[in-house]
Amino acid sequence: MAGELIAAFGPGPGGAVEVKHEFFSSQVEVTSSPHTALSAIRDELQAARTRLAHVGAAYGVAPLAVPGPVLAGDGSGPDLSPGDRYAAIEQHYGDVARRSLMCALHVHVDVTDDEEGVAVIDRVRPWIPVLLAISANSPYWHGHDSGYESWRSRQWNMWPTSGPAEPFGSAAAYQKVVGEMVSRGAALDVGMVNLDVRLSHRYPTVEFRAPDVCTDLDDAMLVAALARALVTHLADQWRDGMPAEEWRVDELRAAAWRASRFGLRGTLVSPLTRDLTGAGHLLRQMADLLAEPLAATGDASSVARGLAALVERGHGASRQRQALASPRAQMMDIVADLRMRTVATS
Repeated sequence: MAGELIAAFGPGPGGAVEVKHEFFSSQVEVTSSPHTALSAIRDELQAARTRLAHVGAAYGVAPLAVPGPVLAGDGSGPDLSPGDRYAAIEQHYGDVARRSLMCALHVHVDVTDDEEGVAVIDRVRPWIPVLLAISANSPYWHGHDSGYESWRSRQWNMWPTSGPAEPFGSAAAYQKVVGEMVSRGAALDVGMVNLDVRLSHRYPTVEFRAPDVCTDLDDAMLVAALARALVTHLADQWRDGMPAEEWRVDELRAAAWRASRFGLRGTLVSPLTRDLTGAGHLLRQMADLLAEPLAATGDASSVARGLAALVERGHGASRQRQALASPRAQMMDIVADLRMRTVATS
């Protein structure tokens, strides 16, 4: 089905958005072009979602911006997209690959060079669980309540190169570790090094890969704004000679587990104090910390609105749970709500 949709979609609105195959035939990947204004990215993604809905209607399908399968399947499993690489991935990873029907939000932020990029990667590690909590949007999985706000992130940890990494210290050390992942078969190639944050192998960017895909575009733009501000803030710290704080990988995994389990409904591990901190209070501290880079890019007001909206209506997982809150509600009510919000204009 994806092949027909992609062909019918064409070059995209204004030729700016790329829509392409993903691992499974029931998925499409939507990629914006680079912009400095987040509003331009939002407009591109909104236009792409709207066009996908229009094109899909002719085939009796609709786009859902959702991290994983909400409804129970028939037990047959999803079909892979055609291609030698996808077939090689399935053969090499087995059920890890076959059980990975899931969608994430990837944010690319430009950096000066690989040294700056690695410096950011080493310093941003404790903030990744916070971004995950903001994006948490996968409480239901194959027809049941996982008990988590982001079950996709737990499933993603099955992959051998996923999750947080130890500090690298330099671009050379980073490349050495990536090379060892490939040579030892944990990654078939550099494109399958699935770290929470990595150097892009295609673009001069740091790539954030941990967040859930967001049904509401405003949530996605909030994650993107905070990711960009973190890169600026932490790159400045590196240039000023401030060392990266020491966080063990087991600490980071525990923090990510808490973010995936409770999202913004409880407490998170604070990157500032290392204590459990109320999610709302931590988000305000994060906005204060990043006030200067957010102001420099014109994102301060949109971030303030985004954080206020999260407090008022909840994040994606909360909204899915609300759709099932009525005693007569069924799982299809969640799908109907996801379908509506995927193409909502505001």
